[in-house]
Amino acid sequence: MGISEYASYDALGLAELVKTGQVSAAELAEEAINRIEKHNPALNAVVTKMYDQGRAAAKAPVDGPFKGVPFLLKDILGDYAGVPTQSGSRFMSGIPATRDSTLTARFKKSGVVILGKTNVPEFGLLPTTESAFYGPARNPWNTAHSTGGSSGGSAAAVASGIVPIAHANDGGGSIRIPASCCGLVGLKPTRGRNPLGPDLGDIMGGLIAEHIVSRSVRDTAAMLDCTHGPETGDPYYAPPVARPFLDEVKQKPGKLRVAYSVTVLDGKKVHPEGVKGVEETAKLLADLGHEVVEAAPELPMEMLSGAFMALWASGLAMQIDAHAMMTGRTPSDNEIEGLTWGLYQAGKQVTAVQYQMSVAQIQMMSRIIGRFMESHDVWLTPTLGSPPLKLGTIDITERDPVAAFAPVLDYVPFTALENATGQPAISLPLHWSADGLPVGIMFAGRFGDEATLLRLAAQLEEARPWKDKRPQIWG
Repeated sequence: MGISEYASYDALGLAELVKTGQVSAAELAEEAINRIEKHNPALNAVVTKMYDQGRAAAKAPVDGPFKGVPFLLKDILGDYAGVPTQSGSRFMSGIPATRDSTLTARFKKSGVVILGKTNVPEFGLLPTTESAFYGPARNPWNTAHSTGGSSGGSAAAVASGIVPIAHANDGGGSIRIPASCCGLVGLKPTRGRNPLGPDLGDIMGGLIAEHIVSRSVRDTAAMLDCTHGPETGDPYYAPPVARPFLDEVKQKPGKLRVAYSVTVLDGKKVHPEGVKGVEETAKLLADLGHEVVEAAPELPMEMLSGAFMALWASGLAMQIDAHAMMTGRTPSDNEIEGLTWGLYQAGKQVTAVQYQMSVAQIQMMSRIIGRFMESHDVWLTPTLGSPPLKLGTIDITERDPVAAFAPVLDYVPFTALENATGQPAISLPLHWSADGLPVGIMFAGRFGDEATLLRLAAQLEEARPWKDKRPQIWG
């Protein structure tokens, strides 16, 4: 198999080649390993190489929809027995996982061949993938720019053709942000759709969701078929689905009522490229027969940001202190970045009353959004406030979180809302800036309704295909 031929297939396409005997899983694994070795010096996408495990898995008699497909785990929550999950932090380094996470086990059952772990910012805190421990991941469209975060290594690996799909997770946009920056499909599923076990039932008050980034809508749907469903003991789970998600991709969406917004909920304007992308998409939707109206929910944004940060900071403090308790190590600013350390200290100051109040405020906003979505099937916005940042925009050594995040306050105006409400949202590569950088367009759906998003995404993929768009680093 030639290099360009490998990259022309999505994950299901590669799996079909394996199932029909046109190529072996071992051959695909070697092709992906060669690509890691070729592109990683420029991209810094893969931070843990698991070639021995991958080669062994490629020879094992595993079946599944993604039989033999090369795959990468994210270095946050991607526990694989015997391999460290380091979360981009020196403080977390060097301690092998004792068992697979539930999601890793489900990935394996799907048939994928896991070859490594991908770059992340420390503890996944940033909308860019830059850490002192791993160094920055670089965008294959332009290596001076960010991949987004926190699933930036996964996005860079998929966008450059190293692998067709890779693990990602999302606590404030960390699937959708890198999908936007790297020109990929990024679905954050409904809260509870994918499990966090066996060790965790919930993280940060329900903000965290698990899935993948991909280059095709059908891959995103098919992997969700392989991974969704509650685990025994989960604190909550998403509503049951009517049919397989891959079947939904094959269905027409019907006439949808689509609300669109080109301004942030606090009235600020987004970058002109985001406005252009949304307006062009709104016109395309109207041409496809959908009812499109400019509308947005009325939300107290200051309340959202305050509640979100209380949950986020206290959740970080819980993770650090839990690791310290289990390992006997003492957290130290010598092993934790300045920004992380400042947020950790802030999290330790969040009281139980403040935490409970933040949860109540998040739930109140979920109801506001729920009422808005009763009269709209989908809400359309830019994924980000601007095209991908330049690397180095955020100072990870700054201990004051307010000062550290100041340069990017307008960069992520939309994505955290769906983490708060639990509703599904998907970023699609429907626009590129004048200088050739991807600009994702985001669609939020009703709670539990990934089906509508996937039907609409498939329709848009057909109407405005992105398959043949190639970054500078490819193949």
